[in-house]
Amino acid sequence: MDRKPEIGKYAGKAADAAAGTVVGAVGLAAKIIVTVLLVILTTILLLGCVFAFYVKTCLTEDLDVSLTDYKLSETSIIYCETSPGVYEELATLHGSENRIWVDLNDVPDHLVKALVAIEDHRFYTHKGVDWYRTVGAMFTLLTGGDDSFGGSTLTQQLIKTLTGNNEVTVQRKLIEIFQALEFEKKYDKDEILEWYLNAVYFGEGAFGIYTAAEKYFGKEPSELTLAESASIVGIVNLPTYYSPFYSEESNKTRQEAVLRRMYELGFISYDEYDQAMNEELVFSRSVTEVETQDIYSYYVEAVRKEVIEDLMEQKGVSQETAAMLLSSGGYRIYSCLDPYIQQCVDNVYLDAENFPKPWNNTSQQFQSAMVIMDPYTGKVLAMAGGVGEKNANLILNRATDTLRAPGSSIKPLSVYGPAIEYGLITPSTLVNDAPRDEVDMSQDYWYPTNLPNQYSGIIDIAEAVRASKNTVAAQVLDKLGIEASYNFLRNKLGITSLVGDDYNYAPLALGELTNGVSVLEMAQAYCPFVNAGIFTEARTYTRVTDSEGNLILDNQASTHVAMKSSTATNITYMLNRAATYGTGSESNFYTMPVAGKTGTSSDDWNRWFAGYTPYYVGVVWTGYDMPESISISGNPAARVWKQVMQQVHAGLEYKSFPSADWIGGDTQIFGDLTEAKEEQDNPSPSPSPTPAVTDPPAETESPEVTDTPVFTEPPTEPVEPVEPPEEDGDILG
Repeated sequence: MDRKPEIGKYAGKAADAAAGTVVGAVGLAAKIIVTVLLVILTTILLLGCVFAFYVKTCLTEDLDVSLTDYKLSETSIIYCETSPGVYEELATLHGSENRIWVDLNDVPDHLVKALVAIEDHRFYTHKGVDWYRTVGAMFTLLTGGDDSFGGSTLTQQLIKTLTGNNEVTVQRKLIEIFQALEFEKKYDKDEILEWYLNAVYFGEGAFGIYTAAEKYFGKEPSELTLAESASIVGIVNLPTYYSPFYSEESNKTRQEAVLRRMYELGFISYDEYDQAMNEELVFSRSVTEVETQDIYSYYVEAVRKEVIEDLMEQKGVSQETAAMLLSSGGYRIYSCLDPYIQQCVDNVYLDAENFPKPWNNTSQQFQSAMVIMDPYTGKVLAMAGGVGEKNANLILNRATDTLRAPGSSIKPLSVYGPAIEYGLITPSTLVNDAPRDEVDMSQDYWYPTNLPNQYSGIIDIAEAVRASKNTVAAQVLDKLGIEASYNFLRNKLGITSLVGDDYNYAPLALGELTNGVSVLEMAQAYCPFVNAGIFTEARTYTRVTDSEGNLILDNQASTHVAMKSSTATNITYMLNRAATYGTGSESNFYTMPVAGKTGTSSDDWNRWFAGYTPYYVGVVWTGYDMPESISISGNPAARVWKQVMQQVHAGLEYKSFPSADWIGGDTQIFGDLTEAKEEQDNPSPSPSPTPAVTDPPAETESPEVTDTPVFTEPPTEPVEPVEPPEEDGDILG
């Protein structure tokens, strides 16, 4: 029997089964592949959405500056208010940079080609970002090559120049990329080139192509040859190194690289290339004439600085760009200066003879700075940044630019203010002014002495403030805690110059801060004591408009509650006593209540007086630019304060400070004072190793609880000044 047909039948079935299996496997594999691709696509889309959200929320930074703003050449004016609603010109602002604008039509074509050739040869074809160079630069970074990222187009370089953001990070590069893409939607290529040529720095103090051509060749840009253009364009990459005044050899090497690149790209012919390569470069070292500028006052320069900082923040530009906008943007700046009060300051500060003479033979000029503020509005009304006539612009302003240790003038801010605010003390709280072994402290590694090692035994807080007792400030801070003190200074009173090392007992109790504080910071911090505990940020201007009156910057008062009004009035009560017959009595001019605190730093390098009346807050620092001991008796800062503020208040109606209102009683929060009290009331007749304790004078006894004002009316006749007690000097134990 022939079985071949049957075998064939089975073979066919097997083949069909095998084929079905293969088809099923292929189908399954296809499904798996499609699923994987869908997962990958979904993941990519999801990541794309996340990245887009990240870009939108984290990387998008507005560059609020226009070509029109940049091309303006109208002088800006600062005004001051002479009477309500009446403003007079205080100063006109001129640019400090060497920059003259030039239109692109006045720039030779070969200079533009030279720039494009060496810096961004695909400039006319990309949309702000050269993706070929960018991807290549990122690949180099990821493979461990150069981390400078490279790949910047002329548009990106312009943005970097305008913003001043040279940070070498991936995030900065991404921000720059998105800004460049947006930038090229607003401006065409010629506008970008014109802006770039006028904004970029060409070395040797020359900003923009006009001043560069004048600086290096004594020509206007339109007169530059191809060889000269390549020489100037070559400087942009490294302005210092490629400057011909630094090295003519380096500049020539760079110029030849520019010319060679122009020839390779077909921007110039071989004959033009050869002629330019062989042309001798004659540098002129031309000096651009600088017009004689007015000497701005310290106050005007403080206004200028604040406006520049606010423009930088609002527009997202560099300090250099903001300064250029301010000097040539035709702005109208309305300052907070009070002409009369500033004149009172100038009457004292412009004449060095008004300041005390040290008895040692120092070669340094005795220096001082002062700030007067309106505590109710935050307006800085007057300022002095040094002694004598100001003879140059943009020099050191000792009122805003220097930080000095404030000494005991910080105690009301860092110790007594927060301690009253948090209910730890009142002015009538008793405390033992004694050496370390007689007081209760939570730590035993730091405790100061009084100068000159004198202790008064049991006294109240008000007396401790009047006599500036270091030991009492240390004990109160110990109970308050350094965290509460530090945070109160920084968050409530705006002392932002604090650093990590200031988070300790000695800096906070006695004012020996690492860097110190500025006079402006101190004036700002004392304002809440007058204004019922309300802190108002200091400001030198109220608004800025353009020449047509459109608002550019609105600098309204920024306030917060720093402390309870009762805290402010209790501090004022104590500081009024200190300024009337305490360490600050040299400030008292008797026709207006004065409250304030003196400060002397270690080694007698700085002396301060931070004081106020019901009208104004004023702070004075005295010392030397190069710190040295002040060989002057008393407190010169308090005497200067009096000279100025007595003029300021002439003719003003007498006002009283608000009445202090506290719960009286001998609250003993610093340990058991029974033994110390018995010792003080019944001193041992035998010799004692501790200093003798004398009863405080009658006027320093704890105040009675009363509903009547604690401040006296002005005397009808002149009162003889009381010699101030020696301040306790902030000498660290």
